[in-house]
Amino acid sequence: MKARKAMFAGSWYPESASECERQIKEFIKESKTKTFSGMKPVGGIVPHAGWYYSGKIACNVIKILSEAGTPDVLLVFGMHLHAGSQRFLMKEGSWETPFGEIEIEEGITKKLTDKYSFEIETAQRFTRDNTIELQLPFIKYFFKDVKIVPMGVPPVEESLNIGIDAVKIAKDLGLKVMVLGSTDLTHYGVNYGFVSHGTGAQAVKWVKDENDKRVIDAMLEMNPGKVIKEAMSNDNACCAGAAATAISAAKEIGATRAELVTYTTSYDISPGNSFVGYAGIVF
Repeated sequence: MKARKAMFAGSWYPESASECERQIKEFIKESKTKTFSGMKPVGGIVPHAGWYYSGKIACNVIKILSEAGTPDVLLVFGMHLHAGSQRFLMKEGSWETPFGEIEIEEGITKKLTDKYSFEIETAQRFTRDNTIELQLPFIKYFFKDVKIVPMGVPPVEESLNIGIDAVKIAKDLGLKVMVLGSTDLTHYGVNYGFVSHGTGAQAVKWVKDENDKRVIDAMLEMNPGKVIKEAMSNDNACCAGAAATAISAAKEIGATRAELVTYTTSYDISPGNSFVGYAGIVF
């Protein structure tokens, strides 16, 4: 079976393994070391802009997870979906990365599709979406032999049950599991049709101190329902279903608290009238 092609390699992140590794080592060097006293992370939330903007955050969240142990499977939740969207799942095969292919954990996907309906993606037929793909080189680099279950989940309550059931299935199969949810935060400015608080410094301050803070606080409370409500009410998470489902799945694994690794915006990297918020969180 053919592997699903990496659609964003060479544009949103480097195309070659050597250049990806160089960039990853640079990300690690640039990031402050963070330790989690008494906490063994089992999952996290990462952003998915191009590596230039948010790769350092995603890289270091996944690195922190790798330091907590090596799972058999990583559940990866993503995709830009609304409440009325279908769910998406790649059920079998593998996904291409510059470091080699990542296999799909078919034991879990089969049991999930027995219980829930999904739009099934294949190596030949899939939705072009950056939210999951941009994490895969990091996952392959830090977890060489891990398998994945990549899912697109809308911001609805049933998605939370899917996350819980996916963890239960993994446990029943005797598989050690970790989870990852992919979302960016507020998309503010004329490019996104969201200019409620003007432009310039006042807008950046509002996004950072109020709008993004509200949804980050909900994530740190590990309150998936509140994450979805926040995003629906305040447009402060573009993939609220993915973030909320990752929280539910992490709680099912045994996570009891969350910590913020990093928060920044694209404005901090490249100031402009349109910008996006990014957070890295571990459970």
